[in-house]
Amino acid sequence: MVNSNLKIDIRRKKILEILRRNGKVYVSELSETLGATPVTIRTDLAALESEGHLIRMSGGAINSQQNTAVSPVDTNLQQQYSEKKSIAVSVARFLNDGSTLFINSGSTTKIIAEELKRRKNLNIVTNSLAVATILGDHPSFCVILLGGEINSQYGFTYGGDAQEQLNRYQADWAILSVDSICAQSGITTFHAEEAVIDRMMINCAQKTMIAADYTKIGRAGFSRVCECSSPIQLITNVNAPEEHISSIMETGITVKLV
Repeated sequence: MVNSNLKIDIRRKKILEILRRNGKVYVSELSETLGATPVTIRTDLAALESEGHLIRMSGGAINSQQNTAVSPVDTNLQQQYSEKKSIAVSVARFLNDGSTLFINSGSTTKIIAEELKRRKNLNIVTNSLAVATILGDHPSFCVILLGGEINSQYGFTYGGDAQEQLNRYQADWAILSVDSICAQSGITTFHAEEAVIDRMMINCAQKTMIAADYTKIGRAGFSRVCECSSPIQLITNVNAPEEHISSIMETGITVKLV
């Protein structure tokens, strides 16, 4: 029993070390790294959450930061900020004035929204409370916030009402922040309920732009949005893993490194 408890303590300590380093942990990756079953990892995460060390979510967990006043989106915003900022600047420069955009929720799209203020006459449909707030007072923008159920922790809307409303619109571009992109597993996200919205945005837009910092490249998340294929474009950082970038490009996705 002593040895068993010791192994548990060591494993959970390693989970917290990885969590502090990356800000997020994935059940699948922890299972492989620590040589434990997914069921065991989920039990560990539940125990660590009860102790206030993390916040569980679909497919993994995020750092609780020991501060419930800070939302996970704001926590993610602080991570790889300079890399996300470079991506946001590139996205804003790439788009034309007068474009119609679908924008989902996420820390990267929140930064993109700030950069989009430099453009004119944009029509924006979003399920992100933050994006709608940032862009809603721009004098030349038309901003539509999708209704429906609200995930207050992560600041996005979802569900049947949001889907029905989104289905009324078409866009030049769907601009999506995702949790991971991998040639084999496709484009994935933590939230199954938002994956549906992301998929609809892709289907109702002429082209799709994935904005993902280098830490998202080559990983596989919980809920699949779609496979990797053209006419999707990926904007990521120059320090993204070269082998994964090459594999992604082989699927037909256009990649821009910033």
